[in-house]
Amino acid sequence: MRKKFISKNNVSLAIVMKMSMSKAPLYMITWRCTRRCVGNCLYCSFNPELIDTTEVNTKDAFRIVDQVYEFGSPWFGISGGEPLLREDIFEVIAYARKIGFEVSLITSGFAFDEKKFEGLVRNDVHTAVSIDGPKEANDKVRGIGSYDKAFYALKKLSEAGILDCLVVTLNKYNYKFSEHPIKLAEEYGARMVVFHSLVPVGRAQVNMNELAPSPEEYEWTFNQIYDLSREYAGKVHVNVYAPFYARIVRQRNPVDFWEWFMNRFLGKCTIGGNYISVTENGDFRSCGFHEGYRLGNVRNKTIKQCWDELQQSEFHLKLRDKSNLKGKCGVCEYREICGGCRTRSEFYTGDIFASDPACVYIPKVLREK
Repeated sequence: MRKKFISKNNVSLAIVMKMSMSKAPLYMITWRCTRRCVGNCLYCSFNPELIDTTEVNTKDAFRIVDQVYEFGSPWFGISGGEPLLREDIFEVIAYARKIGFEVSLITSGFAFDEKKFEGLVRNDVHTAVSIDGPKEANDKVRGIGSYDKAFYALKKLSEAGILDCLVVTLNKYNYKFSEHPIKLAEEYGARMVVFHSLVPVGRAQVNMNELAPSPEEYEWTFNQIYDLSREYAGKVHVNVYAPFYARIVRQRNPVDFWEWFMNRFLGKCTIGGNYISVTENGDFRSCGFHEGYRLGNVRNKTIKQCWDELQQSEFHLKLRDKSNLKGKCGVCEYREICGGCRTRSEFYTGDIFASDPACVYIPKVLREK
């Protein structure tokens, strides 16, 4: 049972003490608390010309925490932008911790300093660091000096025992160097390394020709990552945010596949109603990348209301049913465990149900024609 307290925004004890007896649909709800950043990464999902950057105030931030609590998720995630630029970030974190949440935060290291470090340590925040090393490859897309900032942050967080994860976005400059962040994680005690495929949102939309690995390059590096995941098993957990990585693991390790897929794989496409998060302006959305599908706002709906509506949404149910996919994704024998990235498909083709162009695999039915 989470501990009792009286919240700063006068939420009643009855609400604070309420806790679902059943398992929540999601173990973590993430709040993208700001789009502000002092960096200028070439693949950043933020495009200031297209996105409303209004931020909720502290009171509404507390309301988000309360709603996640009522939803039942035990973890409260914080992303950005750069979360450490938000002036009230440690007020919100402290509030979430007092309720009983485990809190996770991701930082680039760009705004990391001693005061912010002390705030993370004081609140025992499970902290992830974005790093696309090695240094030359990292700084090519994230800016000169960005590797040193990220490395300084991960080293300090490691010494304090709160370094949780290293996060990598794969691109043309770093896809050959996937072992680098895994070695860093092993050396500095990070629990996990997560590799993201490049999704064409925000600034990445205008830089895809320069940055996006080819389907063949993705295939090569995902097989390398699989080999590394086996080599470092028991030391560092390696995960991949890309649906078609599931197909590679299924091909490489059919014996242990289902346990891994059901319990450890993070890369399933979630836009079919299996995900919800909160944006900086308090909107709820059904995809961690797509900005277009909003479900309501914290000021007039609750997370639970939006989640229940999401489960009944004709559009999202259609996306969940993989038989509605088109092209090679629609006939692929691996479609039920993969199905591709719908956001990437929509960007390249204009059709959210089209095939994911980043996947090189040719389905069996097409090879036999």
